[in-house]
Amino acid sequence: MSEELSNVPVPRLQPSASYSFTMRLHMPQHGGAFARIARAIADAEAMLGAIDLVRVESQEVVRDVTVACVDSAHAEAVVRAVRDVEGVRVDSVSDRTFLMHKGGKIEVNPKVSIKTRDDLSMAYTPGVARVSMAIHEDPAKAWALTIKSNTVAIVSDGTAVLGLGDIGPEAAMPVMEGKAMLFKEFAGVDAFPLCIDTKDVEEIVAFVKAAAPTFGGVNLEDISAPRCFEIERRLRSELDIPVFHDDQHGTAIVVLAALLNALKVVDKRAQDITVVVVGAGAAGLACADMMLAHGVGDVIVCNRAGALYAGAEQLDPDRAALAARTNKRGLRGMADDVLRGADVLVGVSGPRAVSAAAVRRMAPGAIVFAMANPVPELPPEEVRDDVAIIATGRSDYPNQINNVLAFPGVFKGALEVRARTINEEMKLAAANAIAGVIPEDELDTDYIIPSVFNRHVAQAVAQAVADAAVTSGVARRERSVRPYDPLTPPEAIR
Repeated sequence: MSEELSNVPVPRLQPSASYSFTMRLHMPQHGGAFARIARAIADAEAMLGAIDLVRVESQEVVRDVTVACVDSAHAEAVVRAVRDVEGVRVDSVSDRTFLMHKGGKIEVNPKVSIKTRDDLSMAYTPGVARVSMAIHEDPAKAWALTIKSNTVAIVSDGTAVLGLGDIGPEAAMPVMEGKAMLFKEFAGVDAFPLCIDTKDVEEIVAFVKAAAPTFGGVNLEDISAPRCFEIERRLRSELDIPVFHDDQHGTAIVVLAALLNALKVVDKRAQDITVVVVGAGAAGLACADMMLAHGVGDVIVCNRAGALYAGAEQLDPDRAALAARTNKRGLRGMADDVLRGADVLVGVSGPRAVSAAAVRRMAPGAIVFAMANPVPELPPEEVRDDVAIIATGRSDYPNQINNVLAFPGVFKGALEVRARTINEEMKLAAANAIAGVIPEDELDTDYIIPSVFNRHVAQAVAQAVADAAVTSGVARRERSVRPYDPLTPPEAIR
């Protein structure tokens, strides 16, 4: 990022539910009282939400008023503005996001009830011993007789959490709990967060290997680069269950899905385009690899020092290897320099990483994916009329590129066929499945990627991933195999 760009003020974001709070207000019981409160909230540039009547007293009315803000400082300013309204008393202020997290967001529930002695003797001792011995004699039966077949470990060391950086394993837990919720909500997959207090590659690898018998797959999450590359490489080679670093591959899958549909809208072919990826972290490298695997003509990856090119000095092995197979013309310079004439910008960096002026110098029919969150690489409003398509990582703009479109279905499909790994064929199949959820006659500049709430996505991705796993030879069983019948005793399972 240039010094000039770094000094440009970041634009004010839109109010969001993530910074919403509820005030319990006592106000006079006469006309116009609430209008003054609403005016104070509007003047503070916040967004008024729900208004709930709590009770009516002799001279006052008590209401819960919900307001969405930009950040914590904005919320404090809104509360002060309301307190200044004559005759109004703020009884309490409750942060809705913190309330959602109180006591954690997930829990463990039994799938069968234990109400009688018979139930207890089958679920636990002595009956469980028969099942344990069946697995001891044939460990593969764990897939049918334990939670393994539908359970994923979410492993993080808390070193690269969202846009927060190295905040530690305890602070990473709310994010990992949220991830577990998404697995269950969108794909019916059980997932459990394992936030571990070590940054040592060897210790992380050893921990995951030791925990692996419990799980059918491992989702690595928010582990900083370049350690994340080595950890994933080691675990993929040493475990026989899928290991998937979502920050890399989930992002890459959804980016490719969005690109496939965007190219249809602007009538361009993948082999003819040049893509500039701004950001050479885990996500940037994976996006470049995925696009190359799909057959994109040329990809240029930029870090803070500028475009990566073959032979560039001071590159670690992963980035040096990527530089050797990208940037065919050997372009040098900052992101703004190499964007001239490019067809696609993929931003996985931070605010103001590129300028609007540089984006305007892109090729006709330009596609911009500004995915830094919460503040994109450049405000979409600045270039909305200058490019054909723009997408972000935010939910309050069209074309949200969100990993939740990928990872639930990817693991659901991999678990269904008991895949040993998640390979390139499975990832490409996932991207095509996400893109294919939108019929071609419905594609539009503001609709190139399905909604994260589209319930068809996870199922489509799961089916495509499972089929690709079978075809590529990494599945332990076909999708058509009859599931385990609970009426069949474990001794009869083969």
